[in-house]
Amino acid sequence: MPTFASKERETILEDMSKKTLDLLVIGGGITGAGIALDAQVRGLDTGLIEMQDFAAGTSSRSTKLVHGGLRYLKQFEVKLVAEVGKERAIVYENAPHVTTPEWMLLPMIKGGTFGKFSTSIGLKVYDFLAGVRKHERRKMLNKNGVLQKEPLVRKNGLKGGGIYVEYRTDDARLTLEVMKEAVTRGTKATNYTKAEGFIYKNGKVVAVKVRDLLSGKKYEIYAKKIVNAAGPWVDTLREEDGSKKGKYLHLTKGVHLVIDQSRFPLKQAVYFDTEKDGRMVFAIPRDGKTYVGTTDTFYNEDITHPRMTEEDRSYIINAVNYMFPSVKLTAKDIESSWAGLRPLIHEEGKSASEISRKDEIFISDTGLISIAGGKLTGYRKMAERIVDLVAKELGNQKPCTTAEIKLSGGNVGGSVQFESFIEKKVAEGVALGLNKTEAKRVTKLYGSNVDKVFSLLKNNREEVKKSQLPPLLLAQLQYGMEEEMVSTPTDFFNRRTSALFFNIQWVEEWKGLVTDYMAKKLRWSKEEKERHLAYLATELHYAKNPIDPLKAQSKVS
Repeated sequence: MPTFASKERETILEDMSKKTLDLLVIGGGITGAGIALDAQVRGLDTGLIEMQDFAAGTSSRSTKLVHGGLRYLKQFEVKLVAEVGKERAIVYENAPHVTTPEWMLLPMIKGGTFGKFSTSIGLKVYDFLAGVRKHERRKMLNKNGVLQKEPLVRKNGLKGGGIYVEYRTDDARLTLEVMKEAVTRGTKATNYTKAEGFIYKNGKVVAVKVRDLLSGKKYEIYAKKIVNAAGPWVDTLREEDGSKKGKYLHLTKGVHLVIDQSRFPLKQAVYFDTEKDGRMVFAIPRDGKTYVGTTDTFYNEDITHPRMTEEDRSYIINAVNYMFPSVKLTAKDIESSWAGLRPLIHEEGKSASEISRKDEIFISDTGLISIAGGKLTGYRKMAERIVDLVAKELGNQKPCTTAEIKLSGGNVGGSVQFESFIEKKVAEGVALGLNKTEAKRVTKLYGSNVDKVFSLLKNNREEVKKSQLPPLLLAQLQYGMEEEMVSTPTDFFNRRTSALFFNIQWVEEWKGLVTDYMAKKLRWSKEEKERHLAYLATELHYAKNPIDPLKAQSKVS
């Protein structure tokens, strides 16, 4: 049985280095995970390495929407809107626990980007292109209708609005569920495994030199085909391969702010244009918080740790105060934040917001295949295009079937049965001693995998006494370490639970005991434990104080 346990990382790496894989994927974001799943399903022996944690880059730092790309209609990217609109419906059916329909309000303000006619037509075209289901098609609202949906919207200049459906997601957990499904089917995957160079034979790339950033050990992993899906690092690997020619990446940065609902009591997700430059910004309620973003500016600094600037923060605060004037948001109200990078394909003379979100495939003379650009929503089609290419060259004729594959945790009876599934599992959780809120939260977080968490909850009483951790937290941590390769405390508090962004006090409360438990189970030295705690402290600092630099920034590597 394939494993995805953190204690088995070195064994998995050794296994990968002992044979020649059909395919090695570099990059454990949503694109790499999608490629690994598609390839493994078609019968290709697949491995995947990720330099950080899975989804640690762009794939955990988005606006957390599997959206149909309404904004791309303004750029006349009709094909892109049609593709991602249909793809989000597939994601929703295959993983309803990490994808939720969310009605999005689009206010029309005098002098703003959207007029009544253009908004109505735009949303209608969007519904058609994106294949929106009948009961989720757009509705137009008058001024009073808009204010009934969201009383905080500015009244001055408000002409009316439209309301349409987007799909909210947990981007990191979506990536994990794709990865876990790939691993269940045979993919070997490890985090904190850095590609440090290539090995060639007769001018063709045949292997990757890798280093385990946690142990320091080095390996050589051979594969018939190597795909570079490293997101913002795609060009770094193309340079290493000597094949960065022609088109290249242009990184843009997006930041988001999180505010408690007590300060920003948003009832309804809102998509609005800013007063400053007419760009569109999202404000979305989630788990007792409201998060707002994003910016879109060119970026050429530290790729691994993109940070917010004072200008970024002011941009979003000003956008909020323009559209929701009664909120009177200040920097002191920000509870947490994140910054992420978009690896886009450079287009001469275009601003960051104007650059296309289409993906691009690069094939070098050495045989290295690279993919960049694209959207979270379109990950499955991007993977299909790459695996079609790889499979053909390896003589594999099998077609892509991932549209029909339930992702890990997705066996809940489809979107139609999901609510009844939640009711059943909440009752089971309550019978185990959880309150309804806790039971509902973990059911939505893990989907059909919640049974494994509940099983751990039933049997972890002795461990609870030893660790002094609450039973549910311990069960989640145990599940994460055994089934989701949680290798550091930051993995758990960020990518596995999103608590670093949406429940930061909980992280502060339990970071010490969680680290103690992991140190014991993974047999860390005192230095390793201190390093992981220091890194979590750094991430906590920048989540809460995004523009205040630490004197000494710690890193995992």
